[in-house]
Amino acid sequence: MPLSIVVLIREDPRKTYRPAEGLRIALGLSTGTNPITIILTEWGPYLLTEEASETVGGELLEKHLPVIQELKIPILIPEGTMAKFSIDPGFSVLESSPTQMAALVRKADRVLAF
Repeated sequence: MPLSIVVLIREDPRKTYRPAEGLRIALGLSTGTNPITIILTEWGPYLLTEEASETVGGELLEKHLPVIQELKIPILIPEGTMAKFSIDPGFSVLESSPTQMAALVRKADRVLAF
């Protein structure tokens, strides 16, 4: 049975490269047989906006975000986030409650936090 993986990104991509690196790692892990979900909290959803290429690690994002879109990797964001950020509709994004996101993290076999 494949192991489930959650990549949790909560750091501010305007201040550190770690969120972009987290997406790069998530993309790499998505090529295997293990189901993967990306959870973006706090400033993480900023990665899915048009301004993301101007952030720290923007060159990584320009390269990897289109592939994440194409592969339809599931991305969870907190409820109400769509109203705060202009998220590109090409991503497979679902607004979720904190309880639902916490349950997914608890059930995951592996969690990587950035």
